[in-house]
Amino acid sequence: MSATTPRRALVIGASRGLGLVLAGELVRRDWHVIATARRDGGELHARAAASNGQLRVETLEMTSPEQLAALRRRLDGLPLDLLFVNAAIDRGDLPIDKVSTEMFTEVMTTNALSPLRALEALRALVAPGGTVAVMSSDQGSVSRNTEDGYELYKASKAALNQLMRSYATRHADDGHTKLLLDPGHNRTRLGGPDAPLSPQESVPAVVDVLEAQAGAPGLRFLDRFGEPVPW
Repeated sequence: MSATTPRRALVIGASRGLGLVLAGELVRRDWHVIATARRDGGELHARAAASNGQLRVETLEMTSPEQLAALRRRLDGLPLDLLFVNAAIDRGDLPIDKVSTEMFTEVMTTNALSPLRALEALRALVAPGGTVAVMSSDQGSVSRNTEDGYELYKASKAALNQLMRSYATRHADDGHTKLLLDPGHNRTRLGGPDAPLSPQESVPAVVDVLEAQAGAPGLRFLDRFGEPVPW
């Protein structure tokens, strides 16, 4: 895209928490942002209404391939500088033998399978030299898994990282920067009220990393300081 064209981002999963703050931070930095939410209403829509067209909201249930395909059609002809997928659920701190098949399927589908489906459905919109990024977590680091707890969530994030590695291998020659980003432990619905960070603290640093890494080849798993996270 030309230097005079505003940078454009698509943020999947922006109705609350990290995704909402991410969309707002990009707008603050003069990006034009398309942000998705599962339903109408809420703070994201209010911000869009006050953004003078800089923030646009699209409805999307990310776990639906049909809705992903429909979003792709609606955005046809809008090249992106950034495609960012932010989606995760947690169903509690259970040892794996207490996790039902239904719970396992739900968490893995939302946290690992659906983000990669979204990338595959929407990657053709990303301009040459653009960035494809997914919100990960150091909880997905196998080498850092040295404390008990949240076994299903950790497994889902490790699966996400592995699938992103496969995606990067398969699309190694597409010219896109590919990032897995660990924003730290934040006070969100997922992270809980006792987490040490607020999204307002961590997300600007995440965007700094996105902007600094733009144009870099290959896949990187980085924290909010731009430091590598061990796989």
